[in-house]
Amino acid sequence: MKKHLKRAGATVLSVAVVSLGLSFARSALSDDSRPRFSWFDAPSHSAGLAPDPEQIADTAIVQVYAASTWGWRGRFAVHSWIIYKRAGDTAYTRYDVIGWRASDAVQRNYAVPDGLWFGAHPQLLVDHRGPGVGKMIEQIEAAVASYPYGSTYDAYPGPNSNTFVAHIGREVPDLRLDLPANAIGKDYRPLTRPVGLSPSGSGVQLSLLGLLGMNVGVEEGIELNLLGLDFGIDFNRPALRLPFIGRLGMSDTRYTEHD
Repeated sequence: MKKHLKRAGATVLSVAVVSLGLSFARSALSDDSRPRFSWFDAPSHSAGLAPDPEQIADTAIVQVYAASTWGWRGRFAVHSWIIYKRAGDTAYTRYDVIGWRASDAVQRNYAVPDGLWFGAHPQLLVDHRGPGVGKMIEQIEAAVASYPYGSTYDAYPGPNSNTFVAHIGREVPDLRLDLPANAIGKDYRPLTRPVGLSPSGSGVQLSLLGLLGMNVGVEEGIELNLLGLDFGIDFNRPALRLPFIGRLGMSDTRYTEHD
């Protein structure tokens, strides 16, 4: 038994080291092609991923984004947020949880809807459009209002920005949101409620403060959490779910038209 445990531990450690190396390599390549910025002058302009709301004024839309966090932490984790507009609106509403505003962590329209996150280009996770999205937006607003950690923020292991977006995913399963493995905080659950829905709302989660547990679901596949680091396999869109880099395999971006 001890022999098997040692092998399993060595395998997990090896995967973590390789994932960390890939993360550093990706960051180095990105840094080589991008000038250095300070916290105050890092660009936050639109990444061009959200359609012009005035041009699609008659279309309801919901999108979720994730981007590398600021500085050295960007090699380990991402920050996620959600935007939406109803049919008839000519501007988006954006919601994030912001750590340096911990007393009022949930922020509305803190930044450009699809803006760079302190110089890091965001990745689009889900894109829902059409008449049926209006009901989804109502559910999202209810989920934002019911978020239980609005005045609390801890970068590790949570609650943080990814805990917030995972809460919305659980409350609005039609989002079919699959947060990447490096969205540290998505697995945070209080000790009083260790079992519940996975962040996508499509599976089951067991988690102790986001430090130890697992997810099993249609969107997540099978995912094991060890000290906040997630390892797993996504069967829905085949890929390895890995710490530091998120995933290795097919893209998981989801585009859905709702009648």
